[in-house]
Order: sequence, then C-alpha cells, then structure tokens
Amino acid sequence: MLVDSHCHLDYLQRDGRDLNEVVAAAARAGVGTLVTICTKVTEFDTILGIAEAHENVWCSVGIHPYEAESEPEVTAERLIELAAHPKVVGIGETGLDYFYEHSPRDAQQKSFRAHITASRETGLPLIVHTRDADEDTIAILEDEMGKGAYPGVIHCFSSSQWLAERSVEMGMAISISGILTFKKAEELRDAVAAVPVENLLVETDSPYLAPVPKRGKQNEPAFVVHTAERLAELKGLSGAELARATTDNFFRLFSKTERPERAA
Repeated sequence: MLVDSHCHLDYLQRDGRDLNEVVAAAARAGVGTLVTICTKVTEFDTILGIAEAHENVWCSVGIHPYEAESEPEVTAERLIELAAHPKVVGIGETGLDYFYEHSPRDAQQKSFRAHITASRETGLPLIVHTRDADEDTIAILEDEMGKGAYPGVIHCFSSSQWLAERSVEMGMAISISGILTFKKAEELRDAVAAVPVENLLVETDSPYLAPVPKRGKQNEPAFVVHTAERLAELKGLSGAELARATTDNFFRLFSKTERPERAA
C-alpha cells in the first residue's frame, strides 16, 4: 500500500470531479490512505466534510502562506481547537513562500510560528510549504525547535540539499511529489538521493504537478504510484520496499491516523 500524504481533494471537487471515484481509483492503484490539506481556515468545514465522508481520508487544518494576509488572523489556540476533531491529523499547510510574494513576509512568518505552536501543543505534524525561502524557513524551524520539539514534514520538497539535511537533522520528514519525475529535475534527484529512506514520504499535491507519464493531465491521488516508482529506482529499492518504507514512515509521523488492516 502507498499513502498520498498531501493532496487537495477540495480543489478536485471544485473542478467537478466525483470524489467517490477519485478515492476509488486511488484504492485500485494501491493508494489506501489520503490526507487532504487545508489552505484556508475559512474553508476548513469543506475539507473536514470530505474527510468525514471517506473512511480512508484524513485532513489538516491551517493557512497556506499565500493566504497569510487575506485570511483572518488565526491563533495557535484556534488551530488547536479545530485540530481536536478525530479526522484532523496535521497542522498546515503553513510556511514561507517568497517566490510569488502573495502575502507580506512578516505576515507569513507570524502565521508560520502560530502553526508551529499548535503543532508542538497537539503533537500533530507540521506540514511545511517552503519556496525561495530556505534560510528563513530553517531559521524559524530551528528557533522554534529550541522552544520545544514538534514533528513535521517538508511537503512537496523542491529545495536545496542543504534544506533537506537541516530538516532531517531536526527529525523532519521529506515528502516527494511528481516533480521528482520531471526531465529537468536532476538537481532535485541528487538532493533526494541523499535523504535517508526513513525520512521519506510520497505525495501528489494534486491537482497539481502530475508526474511522468501523466504530465499534462490533472493530478490525482492514484498517480502517486508513478512518483513512488521513480523514488524507488533512485533509492535502489524495489517498489514493494519503497511502499512499505514510506507507508511505515507516514503512520509513524501521522500517528493520529488509523492504519487500514491490509496495510499492517
């Protein structure tokens, strides 16, 4: 079994996709657990409703750095309150994105720290988005780690080997998306090759970043198998070994989830 540790089922639903079929297609492909990610607290009820409607779908609560200014300011206490629901298994996605500058950097950083506090207090993994902000991301993660440990994952990893190494040193997971399969992603593949297998997860970030051979199509959880195949090749593992390792890693990190019997 594989796990899609990061997808956006609400975006697929918004595009008119039948989520019953999306989840069923994932299961047919061997993807037995999905985490649908919250990017706006104002839309949390929709994300939670999707998770509640499917036994093998879980969700997170948080505000994407793009939305750090446009969303109402959220406190750690509010995130902790929402995370009490049995279906909420992670905090985020949160972090820093200096590529598009959709929100001021100070607003992103303040929101990021609130999410870290919520992760620390709940024990739920922090789901980190970082783009063109490696130094500030690590500085905040390490500063906050000094106040008390918390679990976490760098989602859709596409940054430097330096960021991966520093994140792993803090005990964080590194989640790999379809970018790994892209023709021009040699630098990324070199960085991922150095990440210990026990720190790796796989994801789609669907509906974005469809992997080869599905480029040009709308991404969906079933397609995580292609990323896993490329990752297994890169790490010198069989497909079954890679699936077992990343699935074990997922359930260890996202410990609030319930592991399906067939994945045990």
